[in-house]
Amino acid sequence: MDAERISDELEITALLNRYARAVDSKDWELYRSVFTDDAVIDYSSAGAVAGGRDEVVDWFAANFGVIPWSMHYITNIESEIDGDTARVRAMFYNPMQLPGMSEMSSCGGYYEHELVRTPDGWRSRHLREDNVWFVNGPPR
Repeated sequence: MDAERISDELEITALLNRYARAVDSKDWELYRSVFTDDAVIDYSSAGAVAGGRDEVVDWFAANFGVIPWSMHYITNIESEIDGDTARVRAMFYNPMQLPGMSEMSSCGGYYEHELVRTPDGWRSRHLREDNVWFVNGPPR
């Protein structure tokens, strides 16, 4: 593995870490910085929003504030880098406290990113969450 590949892998990991911190701290400007302006983000597998970056940020700002806490762990990051683009698949585990529930809830699955190298570093232009499981989910 050459130095450029190692640098790209580290930058991509840092981008995913910033994503997790942004969501868990509800820092929507930091969240925006993970994505391109024209990014498409799809959380529909978790019963949430799918749309453009700003539409998703607006939805999070209006709906995610009721979750007292969450902690995203992003692991097993696999990157297929081709020049200035990359396809990234990573596992996530997300314990959280849902409103009105006394026990902790958690979910897990995969993040599928399409990344592009920009003058400001790697950014996601497409994210699809594949929510595989949910324990102690909200009442339906």
